Amino acid sequence: MNPARPTVLIVDDTPDNIMLLATLLKEKYRTKVATNGATALQILAGGDVDLVLLDVMMPDMDGLEVCRRIVREPRTADVPVIFTTAKNQPEDEARGLEAGAVDYITRPVSPPILFARIATHLALRAARRELARRNAELEALLAKRDGNAATKFEIP
Repeated sequence: MNPARPTVLIVDDTPDNIMLLATLLKEKYRTKVATNGATALQILAGGDVDLVLLDVMMPDMDGLEVCRRIVREPRTADVPVIFTTAKNQPEDEARGLEAGAVDYITRPVSPPILFARIATHLALRAARRELARRNAELEALLAKRDGNAATKFEIP
């Protein structure tokens, strides 16, 4: 993740929704845009996306399927997905979270809520990555220690 300006991928088939979100986010985040699921997955495969704002209702491949593919792919599984959608029934939200989204925001979007949720999920991703990095360092130290211990006590 780019600590200075994280990149948010906005995925929506409605240009007005894209413009609204891009305008809201432009001061704090870099944005990339996709108008369909296939393009979103291509952008994600290229890396450099820190969070996805995803619509549920899109032609060809809906947002639920896009989300499932994001979380199934090892290279993108840690990228948080937040649904931003007009689908506002509890069962819609449940389906979105079951598909692997970390959050679900209904339209019309409240900018303070949008910013708070994006910041929260970017911070959680950064914390998970830092923990994984530290864990790898500790495992390397343990492996080195265990390797040295075995050689110290070898019988000639």
